[in-house]
Amino acid sequence: MNTKFTLKAFLPAMIAMLLSAAPADAGTYYVSPTGNNGYSGTSPDSAFATLQYAADIVTAGDSVLVLNGEYTGFDLRTSGSQTSPIVFAAMYDNAVIDQQNPVTTDGINIENAEWIIIDGFKLTGLPRNGIRVAVSSNVTIRHCLCEYCNSRGIFTGFADWVTIEHNECCYSVTQHGIYTSNSGDHPVIRFNHSHHNSGCGIHMNGDLSAGGDGIISDAIVEANIIHDNGQNGGSAINCDGVIESVIFNNLLYNNHASGISLFMIDGATGSHDVDVYNNTIVMPDDGRWGININTGSTDASLRNNIILNDHSWNGSIKVDASSISGFTSDYSILEDRLSIDGGSSVMTFQQWQAHGFDVHSQVCSNWNDLFVNWQQEDYHITSSSQATDTGTDEVQSIVQFDLDGITRPQGTAWDIGSYEYSTTGIDPALHPIPHSGHVSSPGMITFTKLPSGSSVTVFDISGRKITRLYESEGQAVWDTGRVPSGIYLYIIMNIDNDQIYENKAVIIRN
Repeated sequence: MNTKFTLKAFLPAMIAMLLSAAPADAGTYYVSPTGNNGYSGTSPDSAFATLQYAADIVTAGDSVLVLNGEYTGFDLRTSGSQTSPIVFAAMYDNAVIDQQNPVTTDGINIENAEWIIIDGFKLTGLPRNGIRVAVSSNVTIRHCLCEYCNSRGIFTGFADWVTIEHNECCYSVTQHGIYTSNSGDHPVIRFNHSHHNSGCGIHMNGDLSAGGDGIISDAIVEANIIHDNGQNGGSAINCDGVIESVIFNNLLYNNHASGISLFMIDGATGSHDVDVYNNTIVMPDDGRWGININTGSTDASLRNNIILNDHSWNGSIKVDASSISGFTSDYSILEDRLSIDGGSSVMTFQQWQAHGFDVHSQVCSNWNDLFVNWQQEDYHITSSSQATDTGTDEVQSIVQFDLDGITRPQGTAWDIGSYEYSTTGIDPALHPIPHSGHVSSPGMITFTKLPSGSSVTVFDISGRKITRLYESEGQAVWDTGRVPSGIYLYIIMNIDNDQIYENKAVIIRN
């Protein structure tokens, strides 16, 4: 499925970082397979040879820029700060970590540290996790590919305020794509692609037996695409002891266990007070239930969801007696199979409505009429779809855009599911804006096809603003003659200063 993640709702923590000045003495180091740890590390031509050497010397505010090549991983136990994070970033698209770090059996291990940013690495075939974050806080993992790792792509334990975004986690051999655990509060998991993992696409587990309060609170699980997981069990999105959280705009399909599960096994409590809004969940003929709520997971709120199931018995929603208190569900599109006894028996949609649920919801009449082409994994809705203009604005404090970044609503009411129907299609302003990129010394980067009245703001990797450029006749030109080698982040904003695109540019001086 060629769905692009748009960056309309880019990471608030990063924006805060970008608007803060980096310290004047912040260092930038380079790592290259052809480097030498006896070099200064301060330019690509004098790069260090190993990631671990760089990890051993960095301090708050330092950035480590990694050139293409194959690497042994690194273990980092030094903290940055809110205004001076430590950054490890791949300069291009092929910085590969395929050997465990010297301390743990993971590719990257962040432990007893805070305010760390990991950006752009490929981690493959690691003995345990691609990336592990433990006993830490305010760690951001973004733009990484974690594939074929034995246990998990990304794992966190006892880690608060972790942001996991724009990653691809796939083909985990024994467990999950993304796993947050051990009482870690305030995780943000969004814009990820998690697929073909043995267990869950995303697993959140309070883990009372491991210590702590056994609860994950204030989780945001937004706009993830999760498919072809769960051959060995585990939901597309699993919530064990997750409370007061939101799950919205996610696309889940062809997952072979459950879709979204709210429950308690290792958590200290059921997953209560969770809002599940505007998700599209399509279960295959060997799948379990679309939404599964049990073991004291009370006060769940379901709105604007498409929940379909190709199984002959399992259906859209099952909730057990211990979780029925405070449960509400409405404005959704469902199968004619539901359960209020945990799946022991199945009732019709009409019987379900007699219990006061889904009064404004609909039974799906035809999958083919609902989606553009679900057989080809295109779950956008059509103009005549049952989902178009039949949702509720009760979700508006949380759901303001769809999975493509399109503003909701486009019509007379919110659409149901993860996609909003737009008569003009996907707004081109929310998709990558081409720019020419030949850079020399001195050199230029030209940003082209800019919206009228927009601006381009450029930052270095530590968050210091370098320049702000303004659109003129559809383009803006950045004279890079006086900037050093490195990674530069740029944000394009429209005339109202709303962010519409973010990317990075790499400058190398010879």
